[in-house]
Amino acid sequence: MFKTKKELVFVILAGIFITNAVTAELIGGKLIQIGPFVMSIGILPWPIVFLTTDLINEYFGEKGVKKLSLITAGLIAYAFILLFLAINIPAAKGISPVNDDQFFAVFGQSMWIIVGSIIAFLVSQLIDVTIFWFFKNRTGNNKIWLRATGSTIISQLFDSFIVLGIAFWLPGKINFDTFITSALTGYTFKLGIAVLLTPLIYLGHYIIKKYLSEEIE
Repeated sequence: MFKTKKELVFVILAGIFITNAVTAELIGGKLIQIGPFVMSIGILPWPIVFLTTDLINEYFGEKGVKKLSLITAGLIAYAFILLFLAINIPAAKGISPVNDDQFFAVFGQSMWIIVGSIIAFLVSQLIDVTIFWFFKNRTGNNKIWLRATGSTIISQLFDSFIVLGIAFWLPGKINFDTFITSALTGYTFKLGIAVLLTPLIYLGHYIIKKYLSEEIE
């Protein structure tokens, strides 16, 4: 099916990227509290998105990330369309273990959340790939940590504020103070995880480079 090992690597990375991005959007409506701070549970899969974004950037270039980001945004929209249809099809009375109210409580995210999620995702990905290649064009193959972490630091600042602003603050679900503290908390968490994932980025580079070098040999 795959003519080269590089094609297989792209499919695997793309699959991991898309799965985590879509999952993050589906679970993003749940807010959790860490001490006095509130943030969306949807931030949990994003560190894996950061990791795969950096690896795809490195081996498949700026166009590869942009195309995959557009495809993923389309798939997120498609997932929400399916959820909308599922919500509006009545559950079997007395048979279904999950009734309509329970299903809606979990998956009945508002249009604001859908719009906020997709806009935040596209904006942050485009910023990420731009910053990544800004650093790479100046450092070459050196300082992987700089372009990987640097792009995440900037892109996720926008992502954290855009998604919460559109999904929760604009429709009045949270006040301005909660919006700011929640965005900063989520951003700090994602930033901390991104830094902790730095060794895994180097490990991913090593594994992929070794795997692809065998094909060249």
